[in-house]
Amino acid sequence: MPADETRAERPGRAQDAERPEEFTVRDPVSAPDAEGRPRRTTRRFPLFTRDTARPEGGGRAATGDAPAPARQWPILFVVGLVGTGLLLTALDVFRWGTLLIGTALLAGAALRWALPDVGMLAVRSRFTDIATYGVLGLSIVLLAMMAQPDPWLEIPFLKDTLHFTVS
Repeated sequence: MPADETRAERPGRAQDAERPEEFTVRDPVSAPDAEGRPRRTTRRFPLFTRDTARPEGGGRAATGDAPAPARQWPILFVVGLVGTGLLLTALDVFRWGTLLIGTALLAGAALRWALPDVGMLAVRSRFTDIATYGVLGLSIVLLAMMAQPDPWLEIPFLKDTLHFTVS
């Protein structure tokens, strides 16, 4: 047996006759699992990631016995509003459609902030999701309000910036 591996101690030779296979301990923090293979019991992160953790708040939004749409209602709500906004935009109601899309993203940010479990609406950490949904939603809403013709919102320095960059 190599010097760096040690045989796990098991009491009695009768058990050795019943279970002839051996298991080895690779390092001080490994221990055998139910099948007798060594496994790591450390809290350190592994050198190579083999799986991804669910994002914080990525649990179901309803109990497990509820039907699938009820468990994922936050993402269905946001996607439904975005779909309605896209439909309005396709039907030539551009400003209201894009306002609805931006509002849906802002609602997604509010749901991510307010609810402990939002299902598939949780993609990254809570802070990153809120910041991403919020910035994108606010940008879309502001751009929809500034769209030509007859903008609802006029920001003078943006017009000057446009004339400076184009000319």
